[in-house]
Amino acid sequence: MSYDIKGQLAKLLATENLIVEHKCVETAQFNVESRVLTLPTWTVSNNDVYDSLVAHEVAHALYTPLRNWLEEEKYSKVPHAFVNIVEDARIEKLIKRRYPGLPKTFYRGYGQLYEDDFFETQGKSICGFSFPDRINLYFKVGPFLNIDFDDDEQYFIDKIDKVDTFEDVLDVSLELRNYLFDKMNNEEESNGTKQQIEINE
Repeated sequence: MSYDIKGQLAKLLATENLIVEHKCVETAQFNVESRVLTLPTWTVSNNDVYDSLVAHEVAHALYTPLRNWLEEEKYSKVPHAFVNIVEDARIEKLIKRRYPGLPKTFYRGYGQLYEDDFFETQGKSICGFSFPDRINLYFKVGPFLNIDFDDDEQYFIDKIDKVDTFEDVLDVSLELRNYLFDKMNNEEESNGTKQQIEINE
């Protein structure tokens, strides 16, 4: 596999002259402000894995705006992780819509990552994962896992599936934060337990 070719692929998909770096990092990442796309120097047996990483980060380049929403009063208490999870679902949907060949690439790429236990799910009970983690798994490796959601949780899955703008992402993330905050408080009042999830950062 040629890293240079993958870098050129990223520039073509993004339709801009991105700065592409290849480094020893855990996963791919894109800096919305500097326009630097960093790709890991992985040795992969399946090119779809690397191509799906490239496509995902290019989707950020195409669709994720440069916006410091944490400084906005309305969204200041929304955890960054929540926004990342919902935004990942949105951008992948949009880039699949833009490039019709990508759905199969993502399917095969995530399938290989699942087999490699990249998401550390094998041998574990998925119902024991936090709701945000299960959302993330659903939109990435959902076809390979049996993930159950109750009615309240399914409401958010359906809503995330329909997000179209970054404003939608922020609104759903805020609603998710408030839902989990209220749920945690109710559980504490009823049985004194505390849900293990960060909701104020």
